[in-house]
Amino acid sequence: MEPIDPSKAYRLLESGPIVLVTTAQDGKPNVMTMGFHMVMRHSPPLIGCVIGAWDHSHKALVATRECVIAIPGADLARKVVDIGNCSGDDADKFARFRLTAQPAREVAAPLIGECLANIECRIVDDSLAGKYDLFILEPVAISLNRTRRERRTLHHNGDGTFCVDGRVIDLRERMILWKQFQVAL
Repeated sequence: MEPIDPSKAYRLLESGPIVLVTTAQDGKPNVMTMGFHMVMRHSPPLIGCVIGAWDHSHKALVATRECVIAIPGADLARKVVDIGNCSGDDADKFARFRLTAQPAREVAAPLIGECLANIECRIVDDSLAGKYDLFILEPVAISLNRTRRERRTLHHNGDGTFCVDGRVIDLRERMILWKQFQVAL
């Protein structure tokens, strides 16, 4: 076994897809790219996400206490990276990247029409936000885009390279303790 610098642990554990996070403050929508997130619990569902105080979206999230986590397909990879390379302080990212803002059902932040799914969320705990930029979100609505042809998601390797989901291995019949969570997406 070869030793690796412990600061690279995230490169081995980051399994979730790269997502886009939308916020809206004072009628102005914004979108950012986010890689640091995690499912924390099934019931009630909770999602942890890191949005740093240096991000334009941080101010809107803190002020409104809501956002949308949008899951892009692999075909949006270049847009996802480019969105992460600019700030909502300087640009209307929806216009610049030709994203379709759609109204959400439960929050003011917009859905992204080009994404596979949009998870509308509200902050339920921000006690670790000051120290770690960690927000605990509760999903309040989900919109799934079943018309998308590209259904693979994008996973960041932490160094500017990405993996794309591949073949699906279906072992649902073996998951006897988790049958209540099986929903066809």
